[in-house]
Amino acid sequence: MRPGIHPVSRPVVFRDRAADTAILTTSTVHSSRTIEWEDGNTYPLIDVEISSASHPFYTGNTRVVDTAGRVERFERRYGRTS
Repeated sequence: MRPGIHPVSRPVVFRDRAADTAILTTSTVHSSRTIEWEDGNTYPLIDVEISSASHPFYTGNTRVVDTAGRVERFERRYGRTS
C-alpha cells in the first residue's frame, strides 16, 4: 500500500436507534459526536436507522406496510391509468 492515500481506520461506535443497541467496530467514517463506551474510553458515535438488531430479515419480525394508502396517494397524484 502506498502511504498517505488511504483513510485512517479507527474504533467507532455504531448505535442502532430502532433497537437501542450499540456495537464497537473499526471504521473510517468521521463524526463530531462521541460516546463513552463500556471500557471507559470515548469513541466517535454514528447513529444508524437500522442494523441487524432491528432489521426484519435478521429478527424474524414482520412490519405492516400501508400499501393501500401508498397506492391511493399515487393514484391521486398521478391519476389512474387504464
